Amino acid sequence: MGIADQFRDKARELADQAERRKRQGGGERDAPRERSDRGGERSAEPGERGRDAAERARERFGR
Repeated sequence: MGIADQFRDKARELADQAERRKRQGGGERDAPRERSDRGGERSAEPGERGRDAAERARERFGR
């Protein structure tokens, strides 16, 4: 199987996945909207937001 065949197969596979998601209603499309709705939960104080961000980074990277 040549490289062109591999690309063609991958393109078909991705097109099939897109078609399946389209038929299912695209549940993943709601995820960004949900994330943007949480934006109002932030603290108004910049220093507190910075501390929160630093804490999340420590938790994420284990430091």
